[in-house]
Amino acid sequence: MVIDHVGAVFFPNLEGLRVLGRLSFPLFCWLLVQGEAHTKNVWQYALRLLVMAAVSQPIFQLTFQTTGFNILFTLLIGLGCLRTARVVPQAQVLTWVGGALLAQAADADYGAYGIGAIVLIAQARSHKSWWLGWVLLHLLLLIVEPDLGRFQLAAIVAPLIVQLANHQPGAKARWFYLFYPAHLLVLYLIRAWIEMQ
Repeated sequence: MVIDHVGAVFFPNLEGLRVLGRLSFPLFCWLLVQGEAHTKNVWQYALRLLVMAAVSQPIFQLTFQTTGFNILFTLLIGLGCLRTARVVPQAQVLTWVGGALLAQAADADYGAYGIGAIVLIAQARSHKSWWLGWVLLHLLLLIVEPDLGRFQLAAIVAPLIVQLANHQPGAKARWFYLFYPAHLLVLYLIRAWIEMQ
């Protein structure tokens, strides 16, 4: 993620940085799926995500000069979909379609693709049919949003990294998402300092 953002802010012509950094989003999706499955209080988890998303928003907009919503809002929508699908399994399709439409309409980072990635990571299996769905999601993104799709295509291999996980409980990281606004603020301040020279 940091590599991607350094590339976006300081080296926009070095596409390799952007492509390499795009491996991070599916890993964040996997962490979200694990967090939802293992949290003792999904409401506290959602509140932490909401607070970090709100804190990050002005920094995100300044750093990337955008009016869209940052990725933590996408993850928050995904968290809501994950929990709703768990509690009301018969409404899974409606839940995920609604989440994708909401993310897209809100102009949240990664939009409908982000929600699609979360649902697929939540259903991750080593079956050929799952991999076909994962590849098709990325090819569809390449067709619908070519600029995002060409960078995100590298994320096709990210589930291979997830398969290396030992699936043992890790240390509690309640404020893990604080890194997101912190690193964006550092990048923004460095750019502002460079522009003042």
